[in-house]
Amino acid sequence: MRIFVAGATGVVGRPLVPLLMAAGHQVTGSSRTAEGAARLTALGATGVRADALDPAGLRAVVAAAEPEVVVHQLTDLSGADGAANGRLRREGTRHLVDAAAAAGVRRIVAQSICWAYAPGDGPAGEEVPLDDTPDEARARTVAAVRALERTAAELPDAVVLRYGLLYGPGTWYAPGGAVAAALAGERAVPFLGSTEADDAVSSFVHTADAASAVLAALDWPGGPVNIVDDEPAAARDWLPVLAAALGVPAPVPAAAAGRPGWARGASNALAARRGWRPGRPSWRSGFAAR
Repeated sequence: MRIFVAGATGVVGRPLVPLLMAAGHQVTGSSRTAEGAARLTALGATGVRADALDPAGLRAVVAAAEPEVVVHQLTDLSGADGAANGRLRREGTRHLVDAAAAAGVRRIVAQSICWAYAPGDGPAGEEVPLDDTPDEARARTVAAVRALERTAAELPDAVVLRYGLLYGPGTWYAPGGAVAAALAGERAVPFLGSTEADDAVSSFVHTADAASAVLAALDWPGGPVNIVDDEPAAARDWLPVLAAALGVPAPVPAAAAGRPGWARGASNALAARRGWRPGRPSWRSGFAAR
């Protein structure tokens, strides 16, 4: 199968491209830099330079690739800039879907997130609507996610993978990453949110497992699917384990104050029914193994 991976040198793209090629697919991967494109070519893929915010350039490289499937792994997280990432979700997705449609592509597998659900009790399934919160900062994030998912769904076969918090090489949760710096008190990262050991519940997924879900999703029915590990957990449980793995001080547990209603984690039951299982079922062992 001919596959175009947008964002092929990102934290999910890096394990994904070799995985797709090992499965026998012909891969064209895009990077914003010439160096990134060269790395993809060295792997045996076709590396191309493209900026998702340049619609004409993106359309040209997608058309040249003649893909049967487009994979959306576009993010702008390196600078911990929420506005830049939101713009990429809105405008970058718009340009990618337009380029795919112009090339006659019917199927897209797109990266989304699993912490945009409305408040409730227990891990959220895909039937839970996205949050309609009036909170300005969260509303901006959810609006960008909603725009991404709606735009992707304009193609006839759109699978939206709602990833948990990504950990693994190159992520904020890796040694030397933004979370390690925040826990060590070296710098504040506003876009990161709280690093308090409180009752807010999150779901995680390792980047290698996120990549394996893309491979599995190439023939899944359209719609959203949560891609998370088996153990949603409160920060007071997972943050000390992460701190130990990173070799930084564990945060002092926060006073019991409940949790935000939306901080509920997500269920991977639908993905499991479709045959996907995480290779790292829990952050408990995954953080240390990296």
